[in-house]
Amino acid sequence: MTGCAKRCKQGLIKFALTLHKLVTGTLNKDKADDDLEMTVVCHRPEGLDQMEAQTNFSKRELQVLYRGFKNECPSGVVSEETFKQIYSKFFPHGDASAYAHYLFNAFDTGHTGSIKFEDFVTALSILLRGSVTEKLQWTFNLYDINRDGYINKEEMTDIVRAIYDMMGKYTYPVLKTDAPKQHVDAFFQKMDKNRDGVVTLDEFILSCQEDENIMRSLQLFENVI
Repeated sequence: MTGCAKRCKQGLIKFALTLHKLVTGTLNKDKADDDLEMTVVCHRPEGLDQMEAQTNFSKRELQVLYRGFKNECPSGVVSEETFKQIYSKFFPHGDASAYAHYLFNAFDTGHTGSIKFEDFVTALSILLRGSVTEKLQWTFNLYDINRDGYINKEEMTDIVRAIYDMMGKYTYPVLKTDAPKQHVDAFFQKMDKNRDGVVTLDEFILSCQEDENIMRSLQLFENVI
């Protein structure tokens, strides 16, 4: 599953960095302009102190992130359709809709059908500044489509196929038709320690920590801000 996991991580990394750049594009402005804009922007998230305590961002960073979020999403929420449109721009040669759907659900932790600023900044905090365990747990939740606490072969197959669709022509010409099944089988051979047909969170974290490629991928998130 190393190759597939690497592709998935690259997609997730590209999304996190691009979206982060999108909402923090004003960070390069000088402080005078920045302070002036902050007096104009009156819509700020409630519970800023609480979000500062719950994330790895400072209050100042949260204010800038919120300003950028509101600039791109004036309604204050991101629908799944808008999310798919944003994500599709990162993979113009493939169909990213299925993978974006799964990623959207991972961000929408409240199952509301939309991503609020709180959802966005919580996920970004984990992806960019969380511990290895936090990042792996977030990724596990992405793969655990039905959120029952386990990853089964059907879920993993759906994820793998979504990744192949997302990569488009850069993937399909060099893959055999049975490649998804091979990757899923390899995934379970590596991670299903007790051979019960499902992968638990503990099995997933342990297996990932034993894989140098996955650990290097996670390190790419660090020192972004």
